[in-house]
Amino acid sequence: MAKKATAKGARGTGKKLQRSRAASSGGGSSSSSSQSDVVDALIKLLQSPLVIDLLAVGATAALAAITESRSSRVEGAVGSNKKSLKAAGKAAAAAVGRRLATEIDEIREVSRKAGENRKAKSGAAG
Repeated sequence: MAKKATAKGARGTGKKLQRSRAASSGGGSSSSSSQSDVVDALIKLLQSPLVIDLLAVGATAALAAITESRSSRVEGAVGSNKKSLKAAGKAAAAAVGRRLATEIDEIREVSRKAGENRKAKSGAAG
């Protein structure tokens, strides 16, 4: 178990940290704004429906692999936790890969149709 920090130690490091931030923030305002832009973009990416869906697909596949491993142990098969986790990771990666491939195929199909429609419209107008 980790030791708790003392109140005296916490206060001392906080003052040093505040001083160093104050000293470095004077010339680095553009750096901090670009960092916040990167953080905001990362947060938006993590909140996107595709990422959430991929996480759900991977977690479901991993859970299914672990459940399958556990049920085979009940039936008499001998396995280790390490093998179960490895199988779960492989199943999750495979499921996420399949889902990404499906999404990319759908995007390509929509893009191809949009290109055909654009060509048809430009051909009719010209």
